[in-house]
Amino acid sequence: MEFLWAFIVGGLICVVGQLMMDILKLTPAHVTSSFVVIGAFLDAFGIYDNLIKFAGAGATVPITSFGHSLLHGAMAAADEHGFIGIAMGIFELTSAGISSAILFGFLVAVIFEPKG
Repeated sequence: MEFLWAFIVGGLICVVGQLMMDILKLTPAHVTSSFVVIGAFLDAFGIYDNLIKFAGAGATVPITSFGHSLLHGAMAAADEHGFIGIAMGIFELTSAGISSAILFGFLVAVIFEPKG
């Protein structure tokens, strides 16, 4: 049952993104940015943690989870270190994702010779 709920929730997030591109005529960059903000917004109200408990990877894999991680880390570190903790927390929880994006982006650029 866990796999089914993960598939359904992850799929619904993708459907929302596709509808945003088709109906609202947003670019993929706008949709991605919107999802990061939506994930942060849902985390601010404690909703995204419940979604993760319910859907597992269906909620942690999409880009909305990145927004959740940004805000979650910032708030946790701000409680501990004050104002400077905001920046520390953002990078502490998301450093693996950011580092992976940079590394794999570099490897793909080396292998496939990007245009532009």
